[in-house]
Amino acid sequence: MAIDNLQARLAYAERIAVFYEKAGGIPRMAGRIMGWLLICDPPQQNAAELGQVLSASKGSISTMTRWLLQIGLINKTAVPGDRRDYFEIRKGTWADLLAQQFQTVGAFRELATQGLDLLTNPEGEEGARLREMRDLYTFFERELPLLIEKWRNERKE
Repeated sequence: MAIDNLQARLAYAERIAVFYEKAGGIPRMAGRIMGWLLICDPPQQNAAELGQVLSASKGSISTMTRWLLQIGLINKTAVPGDRRDYFEIRKGTWADLLAQQFQTVGAFRELATQGLDLLTNPEGEEGARLREMRDLYTFFERELPLLIEKWRNERKE
């Protein structure tokens, strides 16, 4: 791989890492691993390869791959004839990750409902903001799982 292409790929992995860190609180090194696994060739990488390309310690790679395995974003695989463990993006990761994030939608709806319960006149002017919040999250809670299912069904065809 040419140096400039490698640098561009590493910059991409870093953008993914920063995005995941800001959007989801994912540790930056875990995001770098995810970013690299999205664009690397071959799609399976062992810990030594990840450490070398990402300039990371064995301990950091070990800790973050173990964490990514636990939360289900990557798989550990084997390569015939090689005793090392390899890591790859788990098929279905994105829909599952989005479905997990949807679980917070119910929490937001519940918070809005609790706020409405505190009001003297929840159906009046003072409840308008909380009703909007509750109604939006109720809509998302109902519709988003259907979108995930539709996506999965389209992928099967």
